[in-house]
Amino acid sequence: MDRIVTKKKYAVIVTTYGEVERVTIRSLWPSSRKILRTVTRQIVHIPEALIYFIADYRSTKHYFKWKSHHYHSSLLAVNRAQKERLALLLAVSDNVIFDTVEVTVFDAYYFVQPYLEETLEKLRYQYDGFVIVPMIPVESAFSCGVACQMVIDAYGDAAFLQVRVLRKLWNDARLHQLYTDYLFEQLSPVLKQRRELKIGLILVIHGTLVTDRFGNPPALFTGLPETIAFFDAMKNIIMRDPQNIFHDVRQGCINHSRGGFWTPDTIEKALHDFKSEGYAGVVMFPYGFFADNSETEFDARKQLDEADFPFSQYIHCINDAPIFGDWLADKVLDGLHTLHHLQDALEMHELGQ
Repeated sequence: MDRIVTKKKYAVIVTTYGEVERVTIRSLWPSSRKILRTVTRQIVHIPEALIYFIADYRSTKHYFKWKSHHYHSSLLAVNRAQKERLALLLAVSDNVIFDTVEVTVFDAYYFVQPYLEETLEKLRYQYDGFVIVPMIPVESAFSCGVACQMVIDAYGDAAFLQVRVLRKLWNDARLHQLYTDYLFEQLSPVLKQRRELKIGLILVIHGTLVTDRFGNPPALFTGLPETIAFFDAMKNIIMRDPQNIFHDVRQGCINHSRGGFWTPDTIEKALHDFKSEGYAGVVMFPYGFFADNSETEFDARKQLDEADFPFSQYIHCINDAPIFGDWLADKVLDGLHTLHHLQDALEMHELGQ
């Protein structure tokens, strides 16, 4: 008689910051408060009494800014599309992992519902393991590191046996190549045909702390070396590509104003330098985000438009492009295999005893 194999149940959770979809002050309040509690308090001491005041001020500011420009965040819609494509690719996969594992794909967020920590708690006893997929390539205490901290808070010492958080996504040669292919595929035909023009490329990424307020290295993990290495790798592959039209590629960091000294290679600096050096055009591509959000498609794009170059183009984040979905599915399969092998090894060890 054939032995019946009981498949393990794994959950894959696609997660990112999250932004409100319905722009009202009331919907922005809880998101702003959670940002302050989860991220900002890591670098700036904020008394509890001030959390509500600062969050409400920020919510009101964002409300009027977004409303006046008729802006609505696409982040959650894109993240859901990414999740659905990932679920489809896993469902049709013939990978051997599915001989012993059943997988369900969810989406969850740091700052809007469904919250990641609540999703982990809700599903904790329904699944044998979790693969967390942070949709930001460079991890730090301000980005993917939030997911890691939430996992540790939820699972403690058992986290490494039950949860696999995908990391070092930035350090993948296949991602560098698909980013490059996507960039040149999206490039305007007008720019492709005007190779005599001096055109610059700004690669946009979230900045990070270089030193704290006192000039010391930050106590928390900032991801600064990873941010620098990611940019260097992308600049090299883009400049070497036969399709390249760019005279130079520069980093464009999105920084905050509190906590110390942030990465100096900002969007503002790149635009100013390109203008002063006589560039005829600038292309902007947010490579530091897998999905467009208010910092990319609103703030960064607005700066590009206001720079008023004769030629300019904003290229959307990779979003739900098929080539990205294929790559992401393979990374998730790697994570599923790693977690499954670890659990199998532990179970065999316990049986041996």
